[in-house]
Amino acid sequence: MRKGISLLISAVLAVMTLSGCGGYNKILKASDYGTKYSLAKNLYAEGRFTTCSSVLEECVVMLHGTPHGEESMYLLASCYFNMGDYLSASQYFQSCFTRYPNSDYSESSLFMMGKSLFLDMPDPRLDATSTNNAISSLQRFVETYPQSRYRSEAEGMIYEMYDRLVEKEKGSAELYYNMGLYLGNNYRSCIIVAQNAMRDYPYTKYREDLSALVLRAKFQLAQESVSSKKDERYRDAIDEYYAFKNEFPESKYMKEAERIFRISTRNLEGKEQIQDE
Repeated sequence: MRKGISLLISAVLAVMTLSGCGGYNKILKASDYGTKYSLAKNLYAEGRFTTCSSVLEECVVMLHGTPHGEESMYLLASCYFNMGDYLSASQYFQSCFTRYPNSDYSESSLFMMGKSLFLDMPDPRLDATSTNNAISSLQRFVETYPQSRYRSEAEGMIYEMYDRLVEKEKGSAELYYNMGLYLGNNYRSCIIVAQNAMRDYPYTKYREDLSALVLRAKFQLAQESVSSKKDERYRDAIDEYYAFKNEFPESKYMKEAERIFRISTRNLEGKEQIQDE
């Protein structure tokens, strides 16, 4: 009870002092960290996150190990998050979780660490390192708190990052396809990259596009092959057509897929007729 009254008095003093000339500087220089922390909480409630973070930077050191230690660290991380400094936010949320793993803030700290990394993530086409770090952080959260109210949001961010990584692989596969036979057989490289992406990220929203790209590349591979390999590769294209049609019967690529099937079948049937004669 006395602690509550003391904290209330400190908060009142903080506001009164702040309203005076040079009040902020006086409190910042004060040795009473209860008063400073009360000021910080008032600043946070007012949305003055830049000023609040300046006060909290000093408070978190002195309040470590006290009843306000974990809350002050969490508020500092939240200040940086609200300021849009997601990298600093992720570091402080991580510190909060590491220092106070069993506190009331541990679950939200681990979640917010992953969310901060997600929001700080650059274009994965340039560098996938940050994306992978964010995925690892949010996966750790889901595994640690499987019943969390934040789980759905965390999984949504994970799937979005998966799609960003797949988009990069999709771009590479398309580039190989467009290069065709330039300086080598790039159709084969296209197939490998696209199939690896579907294997690593089976639930990506780009799965249909990648599947169509594999079918297209296998067909072109057959078209461009030497005579001794054409039959085998046309059969491979036909098998790929059936797999594609089975998985995506209403695909926007179905007209193209049917054309590939007809041409591949016609080429095989024509050779079989010649052999029979």
